[in-house]
Amino acid sequence: MAQIIAQNSENHVDESSAPSLSTAVSSDVSAAGSSADTNRLPSPLPEASAGLPAHLEQLADRARGYVEAASSGNTRRAYASDWKHFAAWCRRQNVAPLPPDPQVVGLYITACASGTAERGMKANTVSTIERRLSALSWNYAQRGGQKLDRKHRAIATVMAGIRNTHAAPPRQKEAVMPDELIAMLQTLDRGTLRGLRDRAMLLVGFAGALRRSEIVGLDVGRDQSEDGRGWIDILDKGLLVTLRGKTGWREVEIGRGSTDATCPVIAVETWVKFARLAHGPLFRRVTGQGKSVGPERLNDKEVARLVKRAAIAAGVRGDLSEIERAFKFSGHSLRAGLASSAEVDERYVQKQLGHASADMTRKYQRRRDRFRVNLTKASGL
Repeated sequence: MAQIIAQNSENHVDESSAPSLSTAVSSDVSAAGSSADTNRLPSPLPEASAGLPAHLEQLADRARGYVEAASSGNTRRAYASDWKHFAAWCRRQNVAPLPPDPQVVGLYITACASGTAERGMKANTVSTIERRLSALSWNYAQRGGQKLDRKHRAIATVMAGIRNTHAAPPRQKEAVMPDELIAMLQTLDRGTLRGLRDRAMLLVGFAGALRRSEIVGLDVGRDQSEDGRGWIDILDKGLLVTLRGKTGWREVEIGRGSTDATCPVIAVETWVKFARLAHGPLFRRVTGQGKSVGPERLNDKEVARLVKRAAIAAGVRGDLSEIERAFKFSGHSLRAGLASSAEVDERYVQKQLGHASADMTRKYQRRRDRFRVNLTKASGL
């Protein structure tokens, strides 16, 4: 630890047949469809330059900020990307993205399902196409309250056929079990800042059953950053994590571990101490060849990279190739691991995961309950 103190001495706190296309496109509409306005994420509010009285411009700016806050950054980026993808396809087909035309959208999702929406693009999965439809509906609604009729037969019938033809069981990520997590922790260098940070991230992510965006969105304390999604409170009995989720704020209790080596609270305390953190993001980039901690919050993709890297280093699922293991493990593996291994009443796991429905929680408990009941033997065979 002395090595870490010396290294960090300068760090301060501080994405069959289709309906016929009958839409004629005029040159001015086509031009509008190819403009930059069709590619950006819209706001239902006018721009400040749209003739608002000067004394209302500041309120309009604030309202636009609240509009953005109504959905997560990942959702906004996905919706913007999906609209850009749709608008680009419309330009190539010489059809207009505006106003909403169910026949055009029906042809678009057909192209997505068949892999012809973009050169060199693979066919989209059913879930991706459904997300693209949601993105189009949202974007149309923001552009003057226009409505995309998803129940129109040109969309609904094609979508039903896509589901019947291409639907497949979800590809679930591998759950990291407790013994596997311990092996992963042992691959981390506890004598470095990066090792201490990664150790805390793995333990907090597992014990809290947190999503990767929730892990990196934590702050050291309350109301310390604009982009934070929650904060921590270190108490005698454990770590209290307050999170802003899809349906509002919730608390996650992370109790102390049975040993210091597997205790998420001690891992966080150690990281905070040697990283000299008192304000702002909890998990940050380690810079300067691992000698200091920067002010920037980690990207949530770093959690997935960490889980993959540690699982491979620890030999988890050694029966698989390295490429297969890299595909099977992700940041979600920590969340699935807690749900799959905790032998407690289902309601407590449901609360920890923040699920409104117990059915969703049961899907996570797949590995724990697999073959628990053997009906073959129970039948006498």
